[in-house]
Amino acid sequence: MNWYLIIIFLYLIALTVYNFLQSKKVKTQDDMMVAGRSLGVTKMVFTLVCTWIGSGTFIAGAEFAYKAGWSALWMPAGAWVGIAIIYFLAGKIRTFGQYTIGDILEVRYGKFARIFGAIALIIAFTTIVSYQFRAGGFILNVITDGYLSVELGQFYAALFVITFTALGGMIAVAHTDLPNGIIIILACIISVPFVIITAGGWSAPAAVLDSSHFEVFSSQFGKYPGLKGFSYFLATGLLLLGIQSMYQKFYSAKTPGDARKAVLLWIVGTVVVETVVVVIAIYASSYFHSNPNFAPASVVLQAAKQMVPAPVGLLLLAAAVVVVLSTGMNYLLSPSTNIIRDIYQSLSKSHIEQKKLIALQKVFIVILGVIAFLMIFIPTYFKIPISVLQYAYFAYTIYGVAITPALIAALSWKRATKAGGVSSIVLGAFSVIILDIIIPLVSPSIMIEGDPWGIPSIYPAALISIGSLIIISYLTPKPGEEALKKLFPDKEPDLK
Repeated sequence: MNWYLIIIFLYLIALTVYNFLQSKKVKTQDDMMVAGRSLGVTKMVFTLVCTWIGSGTFIAGAEFAYKAGWSALWMPAGAWVGIAIIYFLAGKIRTFGQYTIGDILEVRYGKFARIFGAIALIIAFTTIVSYQFRAGGFILNVITDGYLSVELGQFYAALFVITFTALGGMIAVAHTDLPNGIIIILACIISVPFVIITAGGWSAPAAVLDSSHFEVFSSQFGKYPGLKGFSYFLATGLLLLGIQSMYQKFYSAKTPGDARKAVLLWIVGTVVVETVVVVIAIYASSYFHSNPNFAPASVVLQAAKQMVPAPVGLLLLAAAVVVVLSTGMNYLLSPSTNIIRDIYQSLSKSHIEQKKLIALQKVFIVILGVIAFLMIFIPTYFKIPISVLQYAYFAYTIYGVAITPALIAALSWKRATKAGGVSSIVLGAFSVIILDIIIPLVSPSIMIEGDPWGIPSIYPAALISIGSLIIISYLTPKPGEEALKKLFPDKEPDLK
């Protein structure tokens, strides 16, 4: 066991002790799901950064940059645009002040939309949690130079995330995201100059890497580079616009004004971290390009071990560990909230005690965590190739087309109707399942570069989802004032 792992392990123990102390504050459903609606701007910013920055950035994004160069920025850029748009909705979301996006969907589209939307979210978020476990195992394997296998590492990652989340809920998650967020941002910024110098200077990548690394849409994207590159932009953008983990953070803010201020700083932190990771990956890929056995997914991790001073490398490796754990905790807590709020409480006709609700949510956190672990353990056991990037793209796509269009319309378009919203959610979800799961199994011959006929599934799926929302809404009667007043009050509240 090397000293990198020892120090990171000690930090995780400290977080666990802190989490245990914070868990004693969990007395009500508000505490478990939305941290008692007590988060100020500083904690809001760092927990938003930690929720969004995960293995999709440090592993999948870095692998993407290793293969495609600067074109990899298309993936995070979608989120940056999404954050800019969500700024104008953050105050309204906090003012609405519920627990899940299902609360919004039911107000506009009815109970079926709430339940079906919750199911789509549970599928997407459990998939996201599963590849956080995988990434955690991969990171521990690299840190220990193979001492811990990927299989054993992903088990430890799963055990920590499940235990941590079940113990303290949102109170523990949000408060531990503060030190984690500081580590992530500092590690990324400090590492860049060392990586560039070690690689050979500013011009090093141009001297050794293929020209495709410097194209707007890299030819590594496949048969239709422009379509593929922009599909990543759309997938991350649509996910960000409707992602419940972020909405829960807005619900957790002290005031609507705090929610909006946090979004402004969140976009700065996210742009910095995601751009810096791509920079590190590109310069590191030029440094390691002659190694035929190099694993692209480990490019940032290897840069931390071989291209920067040891203290900086430790900080960057710690950042990789905490982003995986923090994102896993956030995305595990969120679907358990849906099960309790959108399914259990929605269908139950009797009053349920707060202690029972908290206990039930903890049980479902464990159940969903085990399911997520099995999603990654079973392919590992049968030696089926696993790509964090593929897992991420599927989760982003199904959530982005099934939930986001109807959700954004519920918040901003008065003409959206119940029939339009429900059709968008259902048709969006099923179109992704057909295009990404059924067609590859039934007709593999039509798959080109991983996509049916070479066209990324997000295009037809988004067209079906958004098209059905608009067309059916205009073909059905306008919603009544009763259905609109909760989200469109006559007088907008003061956001200060």
